[in-house]
Amino acid sequence: MFVTTCKLRVRYAETDQMGYAYYGTYSTYFEVARVEALRSLGIRYADMEANGIMLPVRDVSISYRRPLKYDSLFTVTTEIPKLPEGSRLFFRYQIHDEAGELCTEAETTLVFASTETGRPVAPPRNVLEALAPFFTE
Repeated sequence: MFVTTCKLRVRYAETDQMGYAYYGTYSTYFEVARVEALRSLGIRYADMEANGIMLPVRDVSISYRRPLKYDSLFTVTTEIPKLPEGSRLFFRYQIHDEAGELCTEAETTLVFASTETGRPVAPPRNVLEALAPFFTE
């Protein structure tokens, strides 16, 4: 399994009137963490897109446990729990606040797709090669 972390801070524009991170903002936090996780593997979204492959989100599931508040520093732990299946790439996330308390858990499924046709395609070889060392038994 591949695991990485990313530290972020709740910005004022991301909060509601009560000073809590707006629930819709969490998807953005997961996107930032996902992009950074792939970047740490040497995989850049911009390079994939330049090569005709995009990664649209197919599914999102989020469980909110504790709220994040304005100016809170938090850590997003991102996991890729298994190698891509067909054209699908799976991610799991946990958000912990500065005290280490679990605030949010989520899962997303992304699909490798052609930028030309929008249809699913096989994962690029460089993605499979970058992930392979984390899934040897």
